[in-house]
Amino acid sequence: MRDRALDSDWRPGADLAALRARATLLADLRRHFADGGVLEVETPLACATAGTDPALQPLTARYRGPVYPDGTTLYLQTSPEFAMKRLLAAGSGPIYQICKAFRDGEAGRLHNPEFTILEWYRPGCDLPTLIDEVADVARLALGMPDLAARHNDYAALFAQHLDIDVFAADPESLRGYAVARHILGAEGMELDRDGWLDLLFSHLIQPALGADRLCFVTDYPASQAALARLNADGQTAARFELFYRGVELANGFHELSDADEQAARFEADNCARRAAGRPPIKVDRRVLAALQHGLPDCAGVAVGLDRLLMLRLGCRDIDAVMSFSLQRC
Repeated sequence: MRDRALDSDWRPGADLAALRARATLLADLRRHFADGGVLEVETPLACATAGTDPALQPLTARYRGPVYPDGTTLYLQTSPEFAMKRLLAAGSGPIYQICKAFRDGEAGRLHNPEFTILEWYRPGCDLPTLIDEVADVARLALGMPDLAARHNDYAALFAQHLDIDVFAADPESLRGYAVARHILGAEGMELDRDGWLDLLFSHLIQPALGADRLCFVTDYPASQAALARLNADGQTAARFELFYRGVELANGFHELSDADEQAARFEADNCARRAAGRPPIKVDRRVLAALQHGLPDCAGVAVGLDRLLMLRLGCRDIDAVMSFSLQRC
């Protein structure tokens, strides 16, 4: 007897209308950047190094052959950022890339381990200017040219919604708050301060962000700077994220260009990985050399295109805008 589940298992998640909408979106984005004089580039997705961010885990593959006769681990990139920064340091000027990115352990309604990312960098651009362009790109992708936007300070959101001072709160007080708000699993979790802040933000603040307009959250704590430079106050980072209808869509930085500071952050990330029982990531010495050579003052952003397409089409699951998500591969 034929298995009915297998009879339909071969079909794509996205219907023909969604596939056409994706093709139109990609064409519109390429036109936008071409009109703005931004060069489209391609960089490797499988590399000998990867980003060290403790919150992201890259997928890996094993290669053996010329160059590495004894074999080596290749990381499928969580973002094309490091290679693009090497191009910037080599004098590329403004650049963008539309490519696949990969993250282990991420699958669900809003996640797939392989997803489509749009990333771009503009030398000589400050963060407010980049935020304005990100808003324009989001409006283009959503098909909503008149969609309003607002900015919210990260610390102000915690003060307003949760009455928490993000700069004074310690891990135990944040744990207590999470338990009191009945966040599932909080009692048994072992997180650092930023881990608790992220949990509270994702469960109690993010769902209400951008209900009727684009919402940019700015000035994250310095401990969450990632690859952004710090603001003059020393407490906050020149970083923003974009949310719409409770969905995170973009993460942008005024890019850190200090090679020594970047090396120190890589080491701190790997220390955090070891403390969490995860293997460290081989540090990308080439991107450090590019920073040492001289990265132009620039701002950059990564945008999740699958999620934008979901919102445009009114889909609830990322599977509906992908040809074949994880469960269909």
